Amino acid sequence: MLALQFIRENKDSLLLGLQKRGFKNPEVINQIIDLDQKRRSQQAKLDSLLAESNQMAKEIGILFKSGALDQANLLKEKSVPSKITLKALQEALQETTNRLFELRTQVPNMPHESVPAGNSEADNEEIFSAGKIPKLEANAQPHWELASKYDLIDFELGNKITGAGFPVYKGKGARLQRGLINYFLDRNTAAGYKEVQVPHLVNEDSGFGTGQLPDKEGQMYHVQTDNLYLIPTAEVPITNLYRNSLLNATDLPIALTGYTPCFRREAGSYGAHVRGLNRLHQFDKVEIVRIEEPQNALQALDQMVEHVKSILNELELPYRILKLCGGDLGFTAALTYDFEIYSTAQKRWLEISSVSTFNGFQAERLQLRYKDKNGKKQSVHTLNGSALALPRVVAGLLENFQTPQGIQIPKVLVPYTGFDRID
Repeated sequence: MLALQFIRENKDSLLLGLQKRGFKNPEVINQIIDLDQKRRSQQAKLDSLLAESNQMAKEIGILFKSGALDQANLLKEKSVPSKITLKALQEALQETTNRLFELRTQVPNMPHESVPAGNSEADNEEIFSAGKIPKLEANAQPHWELASKYDLIDFELGNKITGAGFPVYKGKGARLQRGLINYFLDRNTAAGYKEVQVPHLVNEDSGFGTGQLPDKEGQMYHVQTDNLYLIPTAEVPITNLYRNSLLNATDLPIALTGYTPCFRREAGSYGAHVRGLNRLHQFDKVEIVRIEEPQNALQALDQMVEHVKSILNELELPYRILKLCGGDLGFTAALTYDFEIYSTAQKRWLEISSVSTFNGFQAERLQLRYKDKNGKKQSVHTLNGSALALPRVVAGLLENFQTPQGIQIPKVLVPYTGFDRID
């Protein structure tokens, strides 16, 4: 959520940024500014009236203590209309504040100036690519056929137990999953990220804090009896560790990593492009989260990008990095880099990671602030990235490393899997 002061002081640049996003309701910015002016006027009147009321109450108390009962009671009667006015003003201010908050939740984050213009993923900008796309045999198979051939993943069994999008991993498929999780966590902790284990369900406040609610409410599994939500990503509980916190500059930066299963309804996702591991309702992911001073956030984002690159280089997977355009940018993000690996068997790119900075947008919703070196309170900047999501990594490994003799395992994973080949 954008801070009111930021909206007031950056109206023109904000409108230009929202235009880059294709934001459909720019008039809400003027509504917010007007309503904020009304709120501040109401607050000023309320503060003045409260001061008068407090002074009158003080005078009444003095009169009662001095025995001037008639004067005290007379002054008390005169204070009744002020109390009625005070109550009405408090109610009006609360109504204005609630409406102002509601309007602010409708406004997405302002894109960073480097975000390219565009309306969809077709307008995203490729900024980097690495790795050699392998030449497979003519009869190369997609990962869902390889998973069945080598008895690694059973999609039908998962469908029987739960439904489509909940696969069962078996044998070397399960060991590959476990090995990848441990490998990702080890790489992240070696890079300075502190490992945490967090709940897999969150409350409404946590969902709101990181921007999943109300924006993505329909994509989250909701436990209605307890009003809890299954997490769509570890970003939500990890970032919320610091909700309603006041940090010191010496506490920063904070760098955390954690593994969790993730749950997404993915409503409306059908077709061949979501077959197999391409899109699931439950999947495993290792996340990295950073909390930074504003002036250090972009450098931290670059470091996160380089970190994910180093992992993919070790996995020997061909990949590219896209800078998302305004129209493809998430509601809360100011700048996002998507990582995609190439699936040779499917002949298409598969997204495996998003690395984003949110500037102070999440911090404003989280009420997460810090005292800078001058003792001034201000919002931190939050960042997060997948390092990495497992399903499409597994799909890429199975498809790109298949041979007539079986599926090779990248050397870096062998200590984690305990085998170098699936056959």
